[in-house]
Amino acid sequence: MNRRKFMKTLPALTALAGGATTLPGKAADPDSALRPIALPEPEKDGGESVLAAMRKRRTIREIHKEKLSLQTLSDLLWAAFGVNRGKAVFGKPGRTAPSASNSQEIDLYVAMAEGVFLYEAVPHRLAPVVTGDFRSLAGRNGETTAPVHLFYIADLNRYDLGAGQPDPSIGDPEVQKSYYYTDTGFIAQNVYLFAASRGLAAWFRNCRREDAAREFRLRPEQRVLFAQSVGYPSKS
Repeated sequence: MNRRKFMKTLPALTALAGGATTLPGKAADPDSALRPIALPEPEKDGGESVLAAMRKRRTIREIHKEKLSLQTLSDLLWAAFGVNRGKAVFGKPGRTAPSASNSQEIDLYVAMAEGVFLYEAVPHRLAPVVTGDFRSLAGRNGETTAPVHLFYIADLNRYDLGAGQPDPSIGDPEVQKSYYYTDTGFIAQNVYLFAASRGLAAWFRNCRREDAAREFRLRPEQRVLFAQSVGYPSKS
């Protein structure tokens, strides 16, 4: 992957003014100053083997400010929690990470310098949430060097799957908590392995949960869990 490919796709990341669409399940309207970003088709081959990625998997906290190309961002989000098959249980598509009863209750909010976006696995795009640089919310000390910060946010409304739900305990708040923490771990490990395979740095971390919930205009049923910073390893 040519790192400088981002120069060709940078306008898509910085496009402003008009064209925003309504985010499903959001109480507040998205920020109208950002446009959705159509992600390129993810490259599903290449990189190092799974075993090699496991051997190299580690937390790297020193992350360079260099932007990721739009293609790399697309590949990262697909690897994290993208669609890898058209149909799974409960009539939903299958994803690259499992979830309780295929509830797919974890949303990835992507914070970059331009603003915050919601990753929509279908149709594989970034939908606008709010303009502004909120990357500092991914850490307790305000670090903002990494170009991409993923916020893991659980939507408790997704646990109501209607008739045919095989798990009678899925409405129990404590059971839900065990599910959304576990499901977040699956996605975060996908990110770690992708980063190791592509020579990127990743850092799974606590975040400023209350501030993020307020700035991202979340509903009461949404829970900010963790953040994960991704970029190139620092050259220093």
